Amino acid sequence: MAEFIRLYEENPDPRRVRQIVEILRNGGIIIYPTDTVYGLGCDITNQKAVEKICKIKGINPKKHNFSFVCSDLSNIAQYTRVITKPVFKMMKKGLPGPFTFILEASSQVPKILHSNKKTVGIRVPNHGVTQAIVAELGYPILSTSIHDEDEVIEYSTDPELIFEKYQNLVDVVIDGGYGSNVPSTILDCTGDEVIVVREGLGKVEEIL
Repeated sequence: MAEFIRLYEENPDPRRVRQIVEILRNGGIIIYPTDTVYGLGCDITNQKAVEKICKIKGINPKKHNFSFVCSDLSNIAQYTRVITKPVFKMMKKGLPGPFTFILEASSQVPKILHSNKKTVGIRVPNHGVTQAIVAELGYPILSTSIHDEDEVIEYSTDPELIFEKYQNLVDVVIDGGYGSNVPSTILDCTGDEVIVVREGLGKVEEIL
């Protein structure tokens, strides 16, 4: 059964953060708060953990679009190909924040996902808990939203309801208070023009 750990965004308990990172390093799955909806995440380097997330969500890793949640923009070059100046400018304006930027994946990404993925979503949530966990881990976590379009939205905002639903499927549910039920804005930056794939919490006009 999963652990239910309360962490405050303002000042996440470092001991608890280290405990969660240890679980991630050992192949554990966590549900954690972001600046949008709650996310389901694991260590990107742990193949078994990636497969476990796919099983929980009933998805094919070769087809599903995961995001890499980073603590800042410093290590994204490892996972993406050349980022143009205008796109990097947008990323600097929009991150940390409620945006997912779809970029061309570097050769490292398919190896991580055991797929032929050509793109990767990059996310830097503006949330103290997420940033503390990813910074302590030292590299991104693989993430997918637990918000399901065809289900009642309520379960993705209340950590206690999330715990009830996922307690036997994951290792930790982090209670960071009520989440939003509006997902991130997804921007496809792989072509000549930036395309809004999904309008979410992030306001595109503010970063253009």
